Amino acid sequence: MGRTEPVPSMAEIIRQRRRSGFVGRGGERAAFRENFAWSPRDERHRFLFHVHGDAGVGKTFLVRELEQVAQECGAHTAYLDEAVGSVPEAMDAVVAQLGRQGHRFKELERLLVTHRERRHEAEAASVATLEPEPEGPTTASMLVARAGIAGIGLVPGAGPLAQILDAHQLAEGTDRLRAGLSARLRSQDDVQLVLSPESVLTPVLLRELTDAAATVPWLVLFFDTYERTGPFLDDWLRDVMTGDRYGAGLPGNVVVVTAGQRPFDTSRWGGLADFVTDLPLAPFTESEARGLLAGRGVVAEPVVAEVLRLTGGLPVLVSTLAESRPADPDDIGDPSATAVERFLKWEPDPVRRATALACALPRRLDVDVFRATVDCGEQEAAGLFAWLRGLPFVSDRGDSVQYHDVVRAPMLRLQRRHSPRGWAQRHARLAETFERWRTEAGAPLAADELWGDPEWRALRLAESYHLLCAQPRTALPRVLRDAVDACNWGDTPAQRWAQVLAEAGADTDAPALATWGRDLLAALAAGGVVDALGLLLGRAGLDVPGQAVARAVRGSALRDSGEYRRALAELDQALALDPSLARAHRSRGMTHGESGDHTAALRDLDRAHELDPDDARTLSIRGEYHRILGHHEEAISDLDRAVALAPARDFAWASRGATYNSLGQYEKALADLGRALELNPGYAWALARRARVWRSLGEPERQLADLDRAVGLKPESAWMACERGDALRGAGRHEEAVTDYDRALALDEGYASAYASRGVSQWRLLRPDEALADLDLALELNPDYPWALCQRATLHLQLGAHERALADADRAVELRPDDAWTRTCRGRALTALRRFAEARRDLDRALEVDPRYAGALGLRGEVLFELGLHRESIADFERFVGLGPTPGTDNSDLARLVDLVNDFRSRRTSEDDASLVPLLSRDVEILDRSGAAAPGVSEAGPRTGPSPAPSE
Repeated sequence: MGRTEPVPSMAEIIRQRRRSGFVGRGGERAAFRENFAWSPRDERHRFLFHVHGDAGVGKTFLVRELEQVAQECGAHTAYLDEAVGSVPEAMDAVVAQLGRQGHRFKELERLLVTHRERRHEAEAASVATLEPEPEGPTTASMLVARAGIAGIGLVPGAGPLAQILDAHQLAEGTDRLRAGLSARLRSQDDVQLVLSPESVLTPVLLRELTDAAATVPWLVLFFDTYERTGPFLDDWLRDVMTGDRYGAGLPGNVVVVTAGQRPFDTSRWGGLADFVTDLPLAPFTESEARGLLAGRGVVAEPVVAEVLRLTGGLPVLVSTLAESRPADPDDIGDPSATAVERFLKWEPDPVRRATALACALPRRLDVDVFRATVDCGEQEAAGLFAWLRGLPFVSDRGDSVQYHDVVRAPMLRLQRRHSPRGWAQRHARLAETFERWRTEAGAPLAADELWGDPEWRALRLAESYHLLCAQPRTALPRVLRDAVDACNWGDTPAQRWAQVLAEAGADTDAPALATWGRDLLAALAAGGVVDALGLLLGRAGLDVPGQAVARAVRGSALRDSGEYRRALAELDQALALDPSLARAHRSRGMTHGESGDHTAALRDLDRAHELDPDDARTLSIRGEYHRILGHHEEAISDLDRAVALAPARDFAWASRGATYNSLGQYEKALADLGRALELNPGYAWALARRARVWRSLGEPERQLADLDRAVGLKPESAWMACERGDALRGAGRHEEAVTDYDRALALDEGYASAYASRGVSQWRLLRPDEALADLDLALELNPDYPWALCQRATLHLQLGAHERALADADRAVELRPDDAWTRTCRGRALTALRRFAEARRDLDRALEVDPRYAGALGLRGEVLFELGLHRESIADFERFVGLGPTPGTDNSDLARLVDLVNDFRSRRTSEDDASLVPLLSRDVEILDRSGAAAPGVSEAGPRTGPSPAPSE
């Protein structure tokens, strides 16, 4: 018995039949096929084909045909259309389709999953900067401000923001924006994924796409409906094809095909014309249309003439009419019939005719929506849906189908005009269906989580469309109020709400809806959600609670852009309208915190907590602000409660761990930071904070291990590089430390802390000129930088410039009068000038602040001896030695004690003097063990500078 040849799938048979009926476009297909005969290095090879023409002209049919041509030439392909709404969604589609062809995108798939999760967690308003940044905006951030904050839709320097703020203000806003989302997201990588997903995802895509391209002759990427996807894809696509923004760009054996209604944009791509083939499409010629009709068996001249008249050669309409194969001229007898009636007249089954009309009502159809639209049995529904998705004017999009606009629009007009009441009733039933599904989807969610859930939001949007179609006048206020909430989740949801108003306006012939949709889309394009909310506040007739929410959302958006004054004004107005609006109090508190006024921030957060005592976000932010202000007990209390309410919130665990570290409770700090890292293993900020705990516990290997991981997770972070440099410096590995500081400064050339820290290592490497130059640069960038002032003061002392040392130390004490380290720094300068009584006062104050500060104890022992107070001196030395070589011990203080040993030995004439010798001999032993007797710059004291907030 002979072997039975395998039967192709139904989908494959449908594709083959459709291809066999494809007519026309011979020149376009030939040019595309010929392109694969030329090497990418050949000047005749083109990397981009742009198909364009009016709706219904056959662009999608041609693109699908070109996809088949590419596959016949050995290419692996990916096809995208308006189903994708962003660059990350486009990447997701490419990965999925190429994955089905055997390619792996392991790292990109992981990042895309993280992007989807974090995007849905983030509120439109970012969390305020949670650490004060006294250095002001860095040079790098000034560049960022000029380049624009694309992730939130603002373009400083080109938009309305630039008309209000100068470059310095813009830079401050950009500096703080980096930390703004941190308190709501899990890591700085997550913040980047939300603010600028392309910058994180694209290099990974290009790397893994290059690996895929190495295994096949060609990769071809098709971007259909480019008039809809181009606004967010065009810049990105141009960059990956022509620029070096993301690295090497697309592999040379990748061909890109775009298809849309608009011609090729020569103003943007014009310089690349030699690498592009332009494929303009016009309606079929009469010859091409007749060929298509003949291929479908439609040859009777009266029928052909009528089809040509009705369609104007538009391929989608010619194909639709040809599909029913009308053979009798009487079938097209009524010349006044609409095009839609003629499409369906040749379908003899009345059930199918009614189904095709009814299914034009939803914007998209899946099986569930089909069943809700068509009143029929389960078995009949399956057959009808299969028939429907095979129609030529229906685009199959995997799990759903969508009518071509050219066909759907007249179908909608026909139904609306034929039966206005029936039209309203059918849309009302669909609205009720989507409302029921939305309620089911929202059942497990808290009230404040609904809008963050993409499924709930999509169902709400579909419900809104059908409500607007059923009752335009009564539904409009509700949908406009929804637009306020959509703005809270960023530009993309807001654009979808504006678009649904525009579409409902066109489909119902309701000018008020169409105007709202058009104006909101224009406002979003001009100034993002800030302008859109301004329009809603001015014209939507919102009630008082709605106005309060709109102003609160607008204030948060302004805060995100660094416009703190305007943000506070909006939030003040929101609270004047509704004093009990907790979200407005929280947002105003975050605005105060981001602008550096943490005391005012706490007042607002206190009120937000009173109004909503179980909001973990408010408690987490308030706890972090308490930590920043040194209110450790209050911080622990808030963060305990936040952890209890939201145990999966890594932000609260990390902040509490950092607080425990400040309290010296290192085991608890390790436990909390460890938990944060269990929840989020890629949490770079938690790793850096845990490294500080390891430093306090004297475990440099673990400290460096955590910092190595943190730098690996955040190679673009100057702060992380500087943290590791400090650890290397503390371990005496100064050359490696300088390398990290160099890297930090390459990332951020205005990073004062990196200059100051590099200066310390330069001095350790016996490069005093370079050391002084670096410290001078740090203080030029930030004159009010106490750590750098004290480091330069110590260096001046080593170089014999005692008066300069005292000037720096005076300024440091002025900035931090209650800091033990700055007082000790000035005490050292006064001691060098032999002003011992003044030095003693500073050292007394230092030890009041920190009785166990070894550096102050050792230095005061020396000062007391110089003042002739030998027994008091002995007491300080005894306490000093009792502390051992702690991290707080200053090498320069210990080195001076070596000199005192010899001095005391030569002056052993009195009993008191003689009693010092055994003690100081013990000090010498400590110095010998620690190796700290060499001259150097102080390692003690806090280093100020920009550091990310806990949810980096």
